[in-house]
Amino acid sequence: MAMHNNIIDAIGMLGTLMVIVAYYLLQLERIDPRSLGYNVMNLVGAVFLFFSLCFNFNLASLVIEVFWIGASIIGLWKYWRRHTVSEI
Repeated sequence: MAMHNNIIDAIGMLGTLMVIVAYYLLQLERIDPRSLGYNVMNLVGAVFLFFSLCFNFNLASLVIEVFWIGASIIGLWKYWRRHTVSEI
């Protein structure tokens, strides 16, 4: 069971790292908040954190991850919409 918990914790920590790096790059103006990379990093990071919270439940963290996933999906949808429209 300890191995199982270690893997879940590692996935959660990877998600945390992805969200933090995305935010850090944004603050350093090294990434565009409308870019594919920024939104994918946030979405994958939030999904990883959500996954870990399913095993190590914390309501407040789960709620923020649901909203973070939603915001990332909106960002990706707007990205694809911009690029689809510009290609026509």
